[in-house]
Amino acid sequence: MGLFDDLSRFLENRLEEFLRNNPHLELEALLEQLRQQEEDTLKLIADLQLQEKRSQDEILSTAQEIQRWHIRVQKAKNAGKQDLAAAAQEREAALLREGNQRWGHMQGLKERIEQSKELLRKIQMRRQEVQAKAAEAQTVRAQAQTQQHLETNGWWNPTSSYSSGLDDLEEKFRRWETQDELEQMKRNLGK
Repeated sequence: MGLFDDLSRFLENRLEEFLRNNPHLELEALLEQLRQQEEDTLKLIADLQLQEKRSQDEILSTAQEIQRWHIRVQKAKNAGKQDLAAAAQEREAALLREGNQRWGHMQGLKERIEQSKELLRKIQMRRQEVQAKAAEAQTVRAQAQTQQHLETNGWWNPTSSYSSGLDDLEEKFRRWETQDELEQMKRNLGK
């Protein structure tokens, strides 16, 4: 078992080192984890809402039963059947207790739904933050790669033979642009 633990720790350390050296991959892994948490939270909310609906249906059914037994209590009392009235009152009281328990359970579900929705909002905000960081990191990485590409291809190398060609071309364009501006000014003055 010790060998496997050592190997596991070694692999975890290598993975952490790799992610530190490649922060964009760490951000992608974090994004995937957040996506999974968001999906799980959405499933939890849907499940809790389904339970809440069932609970509401049970409460409504229990309320209808309470009402039915309450009417029976009154009927039995009016008919002078005290033994039936007492038994009906016991049933009504048991149904009231059951209804109260179901009500408490439903309130607990509502609270859990709200907590889950708050958790979902936090996960979504965190995911947006990480997405922004990932986009920023991708931009920085792309700029660094472009810079590295340009430097390795000699575009910024002042000793490059092409750079002197750029200076000549730059000079030709400046002369042409200056000449063009002068002609434009002459036309404007002639008007």
